[in-house]
Amino acid sequence: MRRFVLTLALAITVIALVPGEARSGQTWSGKDTHILRTLWIGSLPRLAKDPSNGVGDDPRAATLGQRIFFDKQFSGNGTIACATCHQPDQGFADGLPVAKGMGTTTRNTPTIIGTAHSPWFFWDGRTDSQWSQALGPMEAPTEHGGARTGFAKIVYADPAYRRMYEEIFGSMPDISDGKRFPVQAAPIDAASSRAAWNAMAAADHKTVNRIFANIGKAIAAYERLIMPGPSRFDKYVDTLLKGGDQPGKPTLSEAEIAGLRLFIGEGKCTQCHNGPLLTNNEFHNTGLSVKTKTPEDEGRARGALKVRKNPFNCLGAYSDAGDKDCAELDFIKFEGADLLARFKTPTLRNVGLTAPYMHDGQFSSLGEVLAHYNQAPDAPIGKTDILALKFSPQQLDQLRQFLLSLDSPVNVSPEYLLAPKVGAR
Repeated sequence: MRRFVLTLALAITVIALVPGEARSGQTWSGKDTHILRTLWIGSLPRLAKDPSNGVGDDPRAATLGQRIFFDKQFSGNGTIACATCHQPDQGFADGLPVAKGMGTTTRNTPTIIGTAHSPWFFWDGRTDSQWSQALGPMEAPTEHGGARTGFAKIVYADPAYRRMYEEIFGSMPDISDGKRFPVQAAPIDAASSRAAWNAMAAADHKTVNRIFANIGKAIAAYERLIMPGPSRFDKYVDTLLKGGDQPGKPTLSEAEIAGLRLFIGEGKCTQCHNGPLLTNNEFHNTGLSVKTKTPEDEGRARGALKVRKNPFNCLGAYSDAGDKDCAELDFIKFEGADLLARFKTPTLRNVGLTAPYMHDGQFSSLGEVLAHYNQAPDAPIGKTDILALKFSPQQLDQLRQFLLSLDSPVNVSPEYLLAPKVGAR
């Protein structure tokens, strides 16, 4: 399975580890040193291949995907790109409580940094691959607001796009006939688009779906390159693991180290925020209030049903995976009251860059998030998974300062953080 999960119970079983020292007077027990190693960026495993995306590691696909990612043509009104909400200088988020495209959504924009390691996507996990995830917003009326036939025609009609596409996926079928392939045709809620789609032949549905899926696979190939770089926390742990001291100004302050101790100890934060990306990629109910005028969000309870029915899932006709390559989907839990109002645990890397927080963006600062966890109110929907921290104001601030030490530049060449120049390959 494409995940790496560490629990405190596992950490406790590790014995005979040598205690470390990050600087004079800052000693850690063997157990704590082991936990720190598991959170260290150096423990991030090599990115596994996505069996559902045969071009996921093809540099040509990444180049095509980067171009689409920044191109506003791929929207209903020509003003929205993937990068509209996933802005490189905002930690590949947008700084808004909820995403705004052609309309306003009900969910906060999550970062894409490091998400290639995740088995599930979106806050509710309603897709099981990056390429499938990339397709959803493109047809969502409040996001890109387009239709798959229109996106396929952009690639077909643009000489540069078509050349790049055909070098990767082979010759494109002729989709120039406007009667067979209407521009705004898709199996979506918009009545006109759905009617146009229903009027098309089944074979033409498959043709368009294949091109649409390949667009998503190219975007995913680009997004697989976006990984976190070492943070100050990682540099601190690296020195610790090497058994060295930190002369002069330490990598982490006294307050940040105190916050780190709370994070891996009394706060039990690593029960959910574990591994080198500081997420277990699971779904939890954290007792969030329902925002005024926002419908009750069922979270994973709804997302698990959607991913099973998604034609672009790992087991679908447009996946490159074999029958035995989709273990996550094969064994998914898709029903039960315990799924209600559960949302995906976000990575804490670059958390200082990705405010506001939570699935609905209801907290504008880390201080507000920690205040919520300090109280752990009852969940208005479902049952909460968290217990009150009951930390002092000083401890909460120490924890906040530690979290900010997780910020870092992305570990990718700078040219991938900008829209490629027209004509560039």
